Amino acid sequence: MKQNKLGNREVSAIGIGCMNVSWIWSDGAALDPVRRAESAIPAIHAGLDAGITLLDTADIYAPTWDEVGHNEVFVAEALASWSGTKEQKAKVLIATKGGITRSEGEVWGRNGTLDYLVQAAEASASRLGVAQLDLWQHHRLDPSIDFETQFESVMELKARGLTKQVGVSNYDAKQLLRAIEIGGTPDQGGLVSVQNEFSPRYRHDLDVLEICEEYGIAFFPWSPLGGVRTKTAISDSSAFEEIGQKYAASPYAIALAWEMKTSPAVLPIPGATRAESVLDCITATEIKLSDEDFDYLNQNLPTEAAVSDELTPKPHHRA
Repeated sequence: MKQNKLGNREVSAIGIGCMNVSWIWSDGAALDPVRRAESAIPAIHAGLDAGITLLDTADIYAPTWDEVGHNEVFVAEALASWSGTKEQKAKVLIATKGGITRSEGEVWGRNGTLDYLVQAAEASASRLGVAQLDLWQHHRLDPSIDFETQFESVMELKARGLTKQVGVSNYDAKQLLRAIEIGGTPDQGGLVSVQNEFSPRYRHDLDVLEICEEYGIAFFPWSPLGGVRTKTAISDSSAFEEIGQKYAASPYAIALAWEMKTSPAVLPIPGATRAESVLDCITATEIKLSDEDFDYLNQNLPTEAAVSDELTPKPHHRA
């Protein structure tokens, strides 16, 4: 398995996004005991057997408000039950996130206070069964607190030893640059990852990608397969399906290969939930798109989706 740098660690060039198995809206496979044992956990095991060493989760990935942490518990179970050696398990990096709140009645919100982030990180570590998190990422900004105070709190989690490394999610380019100013680059012990939406149909954060490239920050695209099946005007199939036939690959693998060719900072975390899907996604790491095919895909991308409201409302900056 090809490797990518993630701060001071080396991880597989592709990871697994674990959210969907705990998501009631996707009929999560980990919500049913039988499917959990026969599908969801074997999917993770298949990826680990194939060399994947990055699993992405979050405290908020859960079917209901009173089961927050469901996916973290699932990930811990999947890793613990894997047949890999102690040394192999030690190489697996689990990235989790916090900063979103979810309370009775499915009331969603954000809390960027230091006390809350500390509490969230401690709870995540407990559910994952570790003394120190591998990578904690700030999931959403709190619009009621200035940006600088929030990111200083993110860095405080690392200073207190709650997490080995820190990252962020759904930050725009201005916020990312300010975070680098405050916390530093990966080589300086600062920010090591950004997790924003990016796919064939969602391409708004190319400026964020450029910053990640410049400073050696890993970019985890969430929802990386959006628009793959969207038809173009040139044929009855999408460009990704057409190019997939040329490489004897699925359109999903071609989409991931396209993302990785778009920027070396990209480290995809597709949300595969079946062993077959995980193994198919892994094939993307071996696909070498020609410049001609890459250009063809770029010329035939689906209509771009509207800018996500995940970036709003934005917090103000401290004077």
